[in-house]
Amino acid sequence: MENEFVYPRVITTKTTVDLESMSAEERARYLHQQMHEKHKGHESMHAWMILILLFTVIVSQILLVEWKKRYTRSYQRVSLVAMWIIPLLISINHMWIRFIVTWVIFTILTAIVISRALQKPIAGMTPRLVYKWFYLIYMISYALGVVGYIIVLLTLLGVNLMFRSLPQPWMDCGLLCLFYGLYYGVLGRDISEIITDKMAAKIGYYTATGIPVRQLEPNICAVCGNPILVQDNSNAIVEKTYNLTCGHTFHEFCIRGWCIVGKKQTCPYCKEKVDLKRMFRNPWEKPHVFYGSLLDFIRYLVAWQPVIFSGVQFVNYILGLE
Repeated sequence: MENEFVYPRVITTKTTVDLESMSAEERARYLHQQMHEKHKGHESMHAWMILILLFTVIVSQILLVEWKKRYTRSYQRVSLVAMWIIPLLISINHMWIRFIVTWVIFTILTAIVISRALQKPIAGMTPRLVYKWFYLIYMISYALGVVGYIIVLLTLLGVNLMFRSLPQPWMDCGLLCLFYGLYYGVLGRDISEIITDKMAAKIGYYTATGIPVRQLEPNICAVCGNPILVQDNSNAIVEKTYNLTCGHTFHEFCIRGWCIVGKKQTCPYCKEKVDLKRMFRNPWEKPHVFYGSLLDFIRYLVAWQPVIFSGVQFVNYILGLE
């Protein structure tokens, strides 16, 4: 038959094989079969490797949970550093240019915002800049996650066949959008938690302990310290005003950044719990609050899983397991 696929001849002797003359599919099939030939008869060794992997994963998970429970701040900071550096090292090793470029752009812009947030004294508009920047990261990452999920779902439903396209490019695009959205969503949220806490203790009307050091004046936002110009939201064009259940008033971007991006569900001034159901009346905005629970799993997947697997490979190397 004309379209019949002819499998390449697999050479099991010491004869040199010209891999360059093979197509990508033939080369992958040949190398895969050679790997099976190499590991034939190693069933007991592979069983030990699986047991070591399961034991390491279970023990490491218990240690991480206890570390997070007992020393939350150190766990968050070490996880942040690991999430920021480990994917870059893996990308450099595999020459994934797209991720390296996006990582460099994100790091440079975030470093500029962080440098302004840590300046002494802090400029009056710096808190607003910081909150809006991390809120922008949050919205972009959320949108990428939704788009990636939709593409993956459409691929599983076979919509790609309507466009006479293979499922692999669609699935790759969907998973790529999901990864970028979730990765930068976790990274942006973790950075925002640390930076906003440090910044909040230096400017505004509140401290980390919840004891105000200044008297809040009328029509002043306790987050950014700027006047609230919009009293009636029906006249608002760019930004609305939010009144919390405790009676304090804030700019829309300020309180959204405080509650959603930084996962702070208390009033910045008096530390009273915020009624988010009353604050977010639009049903499409409520999932924003629950979106953070998904990002905890991504932190483990990106930051700690490479470390755990590297440890397993090191143990296998010491024991002579292949």
